Amino acid sequence: MEEPEEINVRELMEYHGYSGSSGVIKFYFLYAVNWILQTMAKVCPHFGISVKLQRMRGVKIGKHVFLGSGVHLDDLYPELITIEDYVGIGMGTMVFAHSNPTCSQYLKTNYYPREVKPVTVKRGAWIAPGSIILAGITIGENSVVGAGSVVMKNVEPNTVVIGCPARVLKKLE
Repeated sequence: MEEPEEINVRELMEYHGYSGSSGVIKFYFLYAVNWILQTMAKVCPHFGISVKLQRMRGVKIGKHVFLGSGVHLDDLYPELITIEDYVGIGMGTMVFAHSNPTCSQYLKTNYYPREVKPVTVKRGAWIAPGSIILAGITIGENSVVGAGSVVMKNVEPNTVVIGCPARVLKKLE
């Protein structure tokens, strides 16, 4: 029976189209580069440099985007995150393009297989500090995600959501 760690490596290798020993080396090199760029972006004192570092990882980021310190964009699938123009993302926010119960083979095989889905933050949205955006979510144009919110469902355009899980507070006119 395949161990959970082996399943994770196999799934990542398949996603990237890698195989064999050379594929493992390529994957870990890619992961190391992503980790270095992510770490630099999270601690960088200038948001413009953070944006450039995240773009180098493969995150699609538009113009006039603010990334606060400590913003964490998915380690394994940065290319599945799109942040459109005029977006602000507050410090300590986490955006995930995947979910995976890494070590529980029971949960992974019976209930929660790896889920990999793109995330989009539309033009003019503001995500306040400490929020968590889960895989497959779209944050609508000119929407606001309140501080510390956990977004588990799409957010309609011109909407303010707050809480855990995030729920609609009001519509913006």
